[in-house]
Amino acid sequence: MAGPDQQIRFCESSDGVRIAYATCGTGSPLVKVGPWITHVELDWDSSVWRPWLSLLSRENRLIRYDWRGCGLSDRQLGQLSYERLIDDLDAVIGAAKLGQVTLLGIGGGCGIAINYAVRCPERVDRLILYGGFTRGGIARSQSQEQEDEARTLLRVVELGGRKEDPAFRQLFAAQFVPDATPEQSRGFNEFMRLAGGGKEAARVLEVTYESDLRAMAGRVRCPALVLHPTRTFRIPFEEGRALASLIPSARFVPLDSRNFIVLEQEPAWAQFTSAVESFLAEQMPAGAGPADLEVEVLTAREREVLELIAQGLDNNRIAGKLGISEKTVRNHLSIILPKLGIENRSSAIVRAREAGFGRKRER
Repeated sequence: MAGPDQQIRFCESSDGVRIAYATCGTGSPLVKVGPWITHVELDWDSSVWRPWLSLLSRENRLIRYDWRGCGLSDRQLGQLSYERLIDDLDAVIGAAKLGQVTLLGIGGGCGIAINYAVRCPERVDRLILYGGFTRGGIARSQSQEQEDEARTLLRVVELGGRKEDPAFRQLFAAQFVPDATPEQSRGFNEFMRLAGGGKEAARVLEVTYESDLRAMAGRVRCPALVLHPTRTFRIPFEEGRALASLIPSARFVPLDSRNFIVLEQEPAWAQFTSAVESFLAEQMPAGAGPADLEVEVLTAREREVLELIAQGLDNNRIAGKLGISEKTVRNHLSIILPKLGIENRSSAIVRAREAGFGRKRER
């Protein structure tokens, strides 16, 4: 089945690799980042993923994309690196012409979402991090045996991801959805073959296995919701708890489940949906209040410009909103920054949003 009014498009990342992305639903933009097993054309056919997509697109415009090497995106990996994976997300957000977004990171996608939120704080108003970690499977290995185990999983992806024989992929079905029904387990196995197996997927996955997010997580400044299954085999619960502890003011929700991907029929699903829906419905915190930025030194027009900057709009779109030229916007910005004692645009966005500006999110 297709998603509700789903549209699939392609964009180019910074090194020319084509990334497939899909949009559906209406409302504030919610961008799903990961996991590596995705296929934007087939996701809605999956009995495992369909409830997730229905939930996420109910009140939001949902944007999903296939990582390079997977799904409908280019199988050629280009100049593969962790930075390239972050660039891929940036390319999708740019191509979809989004303003401020909520990022939902899943598994290895959590690190990409975190890095993007730190790199572009003006573009991200909140983070949902599901099944994340502070260090990938290779980076957190404390013995040769643990590293060998992580690399063996990568080898299984490389050798068995696309084989007709389902035995290789059954290992991942047992890790991702151990309590699935037989039908769900078979469907997940076949979905993996179509979506993300093979040497290209293994190389991309290896990049996330080698990542270390401990320093970057502490630099997140937007509100964050961190959720993690308590008994999953895929990524240790302690990793999710540690990630939440590193992000300032993050809210942590343990989910009582063995499934890495929480299933619709289990009790943890109600807890998951309640936490996500509540977080998405919350108004952005007002912070200390605009007076803390000494905005009384700004003119009325300068305050209007600051509000739109805090919403994540670029100069061209601010000019269109206010009916002035882009050059005039730049001139206002050059006056606003020294008046407020702020060095650059990114810092202005962070400070203004902390002070209560930018809460009128674009739809």
